[in-house]
Amino acid sequence: MAARAYWKGQIRLALVSIPVEIFSATRSGATIAFNQIHEPSGKRIKYEKVVPGIGPVDADEIVKGYQYSKGHYVTFDDEELEAVKLESKKTLELTQFVDAHEIDPLYYERPYYVVPADDLAEEAFIVLREALRDTKKVALGQLAMRGREYVVSLKPCGRGILMETLRYADEVVKAQGYFRDIGDDKPDAELLDLAEALIDRKTSKFDPGKFHDRYVDALKELIEKKRKTGERIEAEEEEAPARGGSNVIDLMAALKRSIDKPGATEAPKRKATARKPAAKKAPAKKSPARKRA
Repeated sequence: MAARAYWKGQIRLALVSIPVEIFSATRSGATIAFNQIHEPSGKRIKYEKVVPGIGPVDADEIVKGYQYSKGHYVTFDDEELEAVKLESKKTLELTQFVDAHEIDPLYYERPYYVVPADDLAEEAFIVLREALRDTKKVALGQLAMRGREYVVSLKPCGRGILMETLRYADEVVKAQGYFRDIGDDKPDAELLDLAEALIDRKTSKFDPGKFHDRYVDALKELIEKKRKTGERIEAEEEEAPARGGSNVIDLMAALKRSIDKPGATEAPKRKATARKPAAKKAPAKKSPARKRA
């Protein structure tokens, strides 16, 4: 069964209009959902909507409300909310072009594939794709879909174009409040050499297929065992790592053990001019031996 287009319309660049279709580039994956079950009867638990002091209420008595202060609400019915929804326009107008590095990754939200709607649209589509690729620019515009308006970006993606919805500025929490107390001192040169050697040793091409959700895999295995046997399965507890004070000596030892594994590469040697050698400490004076009584 062919995928269903999430949106159909046209991309407009000045006087040029390109009919396109947009498809979701992701899927929900293997998320496992659980229901609450009444154990004695084995039946699923359901919930009633109740009002304190009144009890259960009918669905037609329920409206949406926005709490503007504690205990005080402005209420709306469905017709009022529908009236302010944006009409899903069939045009994505490209209004700005920026360098890709200017957009912080925090702003990217959800990806979609954009393809030409038909053979007649393909030539203009390819021109836009290659123009973005040659100029190394990202196109920006606003698109109304399903009742709300999104800021979107367009960039080349193989033979097609990738559209990504962007978060608005007030949806992104600035990092400064979290990072301000972290020191910016330069690390020990030898520690940095070891860490960089370890990174270099583990560097390879990104292959998303190598990563699996081990929790979901374990849940699936547990569900299958329970389905076949119905018996309670006890989980094996892993020994928790010992906690202790972290210090440079511990970090140095851990990095060296990581590098010293079979097949490890040697830590890269740095130029003498890169960093000044650490000052050597004077040897501690030995205290005189105590005389035995």
